[in-house]
Amino acid sequence: MKIKSLLKTSATGQQVTVKGWVRTFRANRFIALNDGSTLGNLQCVVDFESMDEALLKSINTGAAVKITGNYIESQGKGQSYEIQVTDLHVYGEADPESYPIQPKKHSLEFLREKAHLRVRTATFSAVMRVRSALAFGVHQFFRNEGFQYVNTPIVTGSDAEGAGEMFRVSALDLKNTPLTEEGSVDFSKDFFGKETHLTVSGQLEAETYAMGLGEVYTFGPTFRAENSNTTRHLAEFWMIEPEMAFFDLNDNMDLAEKFIKNVLVYILKECEEDLMFLDNRLKQEDKSKPQAERSPMGLLEKIKFVVENEFKRVSYTEAIDVLRNSKPNKKKKFKFNIDQWGADLQSEHERFLVEKHFKCPVILYDYPATIKAFYMRMNQDQKTVRAMDILFPGIGEIVGGSQREERLEVLQERIKAMGIDEEELWWYLDLRRFGSAPHSGFGLGFERLVLFATGMSNIRDVIPFPRTPQNAAF
Repeated sequence: MKIKSLLKTSATGQQVTVKGWVRTFRANRFIALNDGSTLGNLQCVVDFESMDEALLKSINTGAAVKITGNYIESQGKGQSYEIQVTDLHVYGEADPESYPIQPKKHSLEFLREKAHLRVRTATFSAVMRVRSALAFGVHQFFRNEGFQYVNTPIVTGSDAEGAGEMFRVSALDLKNTPLTEEGSVDFSKDFFGKETHLTVSGQLEAETYAMGLGEVYTFGPTFRAENSNTTRHLAEFWMIEPEMAFFDLNDNMDLAEKFIKNVLVYILKECEEDLMFLDNRLKQEDKSKPQAERSPMGLLEKIKFVVENEFKRVSYTEAIDVLRNSKPNKKKKFKFNIDQWGADLQSEHERFLVEKHFKCPVILYDYPATIKAFYMRMNQDQKTVRAMDILFPGIGEIVGGSQREERLEVLQERIKAMGIDEEELWWYLDLRRFGSAPHSGFGLGFERLVLFATGMSNIRDVIPFPRTPQNAAF
């Protein structure tokens, strides 16, 4: 049986078999066993007098074992039930001298160096179970809403964001690279016959399928070659990107708010034990921090804050006015002071709007065209685009989206103004030539959502094997 199922039953007196990894082995008698199905360990009590001495020595922290015994009410403190062991088999020992995940507090930095083993700790097993539940909740939400799941290419010839920070994909011989007459790399000799990269977004391809299926979403890996070593950036991350035909910006905001609330409600129900553990972990971590660096809300409080509050919808222009006239800005407490309309908002500004000013999640909309992507629909003022960002407590922006530009001539002007090669996007422009329609979509970085839902402080701790500058160790 899985330990999760066993701990939920009160049917004592039966013989059961469990398999898992030893968390601790005390006094040659008490094994704390965990199989990854739940946060809790199962106590297994060994009669050491009747057990072979060599077998006893092989039971150490990290060992994989199979245990059979009688499931009974526990006489000791700390657990309601336990197994009186009648048979024990060790699949694989873990050398106590070299096994790094000992039953003590390890720093997150240390555990990143042991990413292949860190899931055996309580913190990381809880985080990964929440991540798994969130992923299921995402698919369940879109299926219930009538969306179709689309797998967009990982290898692409277009830069959806126009930022240029992409990983090149090539089969060329680096020691004998073919060159053009001008001396540049001749990508016509490459595998795909052109320059290709790992995708930063599945959005553009998803738009093509929304124009035939109505409502679609992607949920897959994306890549950005940004040389950034912050706690919020990864080189490989997963994106959730719905695209909807006949949706305007208001429809888009409605869907995004409903989506986020729905998946958070789902994990509150499905991951209660893990979330309570992570909530308590965050409280303990905060005790060692200076008052100014402590989390303004507990984890469960923060999740319920999002679920139970209506998202406040505020134009970028109004937000700039609020920030410009705020105390932190006037007293120059912001790292990036807000002086004029057109400024690109930073996390500190976004968190101020959510946590201090409006005291609820915020959706900002109608951003300056100069700081947003080419595909966002231009407003009549010719200065702003129909963009929207959702801002959360403790994290800032978590969702970015827009109504897409469906007018061919306007889109062509934007592409030209931003120096993008129109020929590379001929197929994207075709959507505006053949049956164009209003449409919208948004993107949510899955790791950002997991970061918010688990209370972890570093995005490298919410993905199994983080990919960051100078790090692809596993």
